[in-house]
Amino acid sequence: MNKRISLLGVALMLCGIIPSAAQGILGGHVTGNIQFDGQISHRDTIIGADDVPKKLLSNIRTDILYTNGDFSAGLRYEGYLGPMLGFRPDYEGQGIANYFVSYRTQNFAVTAGHFYEQFGNGMTLRAYEDRYLGIDNALRGINIMYRPFNGVILKGVIGQQRYFWETTGLVRGIDGEVNVNSLVESWKDAKTQLTLGASFVSKYEDNDEIISSGIDGYKLNLPQNVGATAVRMDLSSGGFGLQAEYAHKGQDPNDLNDYIYREGDVLWMSASYSKKGMSANIQAKRVDNMGFRSHRTEKYKEMLFINYTPAISKQHTYAFLSMYPYATQSTGEMGLQGDFMYKFKKETLLGGKYGTDVHINTSLITGLDTTRIGGRGTNGYTSDFFSTGDLYYGDLSVEIAKKLSSKLKLAATYGYVVFNPIIEGHEGDLHHNNVVVADLTWKINKKNSIRFEAEWMGSDSKYDATVDDKRCGDWIMGLVEYNLTSAWFVSLSDQYAYNDGIGNYYNLSVGYTKGATRLQLGYGKQREGIICIGGVCRNVPASNGLTFSLTTSF
Repeated sequence: MNKRISLLGVALMLCGIIPSAAQGILGGHVTGNIQFDGQISHRDTIIGADDVPKKLLSNIRTDILYTNGDFSAGLRYEGYLGPMLGFRPDYEGQGIANYFVSYRTQNFAVTAGHFYEQFGNGMTLRAYEDRYLGIDNALRGINIMYRPFNGVILKGVIGQQRYFWETTGLVRGIDGEVNVNSLVESWKDAKTQLTLGASFVSKYEDNDEIISSGIDGYKLNLPQNVGATAVRMDLSSGGFGLQAEYAHKGQDPNDLNDYIYREGDVLWMSASYSKKGMSANIQAKRVDNMGFRSHRTEKYKEMLFINYTPAISKQHTYAFLSMYPYATQSTGEMGLQGDFMYKFKKETLLGGKYGTDVHINTSLITGLDTTRIGGRGTNGYTSDFFSTGDLYYGDLSVEIAKKLSSKLKLAATYGYVVFNPIIEGHEGDLHHNNVVVADLTWKINKKNSIRFEAEWMGSDSKYDATVDDKRCGDWIMGLVEYNLTSAWFVSLSDQYAYNDGIGNYYNLSVGYTKGATRLQLGYGKQREGIICIGGVCRNVPASNGLTFSLTTSF
């Protein structure tokens, strides 16, 4: 009750400030946005869509920001009056979910309330939000940034993580970053630039849970404080770049690792080169027992992560290439990714009149080669640093984009994906998929265009009712999208499993935009599957019905 009263008090205070500011009494500036998403779904036994008792599901969000010079304050209202399919039922309810006040100058900043922060690549701390994944692990507490002199930035945070409508755990962290060239006057404008950084983050958690050691009468002695340390570098010279970060975590028995006491670490490296018309990048990553969460017994695998390990596979946009997205395995994985882009110049043999863009990307991810030495309460396993385990995921995509005329543009893509169902908790053989995509855009005039998309996927997987993975089999897809008068668009698509699969998923969408307001309606079927963004994933159940979305800003 006291917590709800405090939230209401903050809301009333800010709501009192905002109208006054808008009237010019306090000065300043008010901005905001509103988003309303809704869904109506009915039972469909073929695709596995269950009946929805509430019929209308809705996610509502309003952000309001007040700024006045160096001062800012804001709040967010959220309403989940029947969370949309794929969002955790714990979101049910409505209220002020986020609020803050902040003071910021060039060399100093402090935020009290809810805030988002990331140290380096996020390997020790990443407090962030992704509304489409239903993830918001904002910290509620204090966030301070201080720049003692040019090129040096210090940060400190302390707070509790948001967990649906509550907060939990206690997270504390410090981070420092220095641009080495800024320390020496003669180095400031050098071609080679070097930035170094380091961070330390710890969590505190009561050890009042009784976790059995597996031996009758004995329970595990759980650490109340767990720390993680990281060091990083960013080196650039002309078109060359080299980035690396290493993080280490202390003993952290939890539900993800089945309560073993093995310490964790992660190493990520990236090397790149770019010049006009060409770029190349290669990344490598090794993760070992690096799941770092503020609550060791958390039941939802995507929730309450304090840290983040960067994804090392491409985030595909085409439907069949993204049908088997890869979720980062925080318990252990090794991977490589290569990316190459080249533009053939105009008026050359391969460039033609308008030039030709080629984009090649490939990744390979495996598990670790481990030797088990015990169960919960022990170090669990040993692992050779350079040895690999089972194949988890691999892909190769080649995309060629070419302007055929002043009004026609074609993008053609071939992709190959190999996927191990074990990473989703299923048994079975590897899935091997070949994907072909043709994407043609015709610009009719300045305000009208039409886009055609055709996809085919051939797979060696077959639908098995006992596993019920509705992605299996061979698929075809067609899409037509018409944009007219720069305000309206209409889209019609259909995905059909024509061999060894199940399902026919059609969708009709209509959208209208006027100024800062956008309305979109859709009707059709959604395949059950997994949505991933940056290696973070959530399950999406099947649905059949109407969806709508209204967004506006002011």
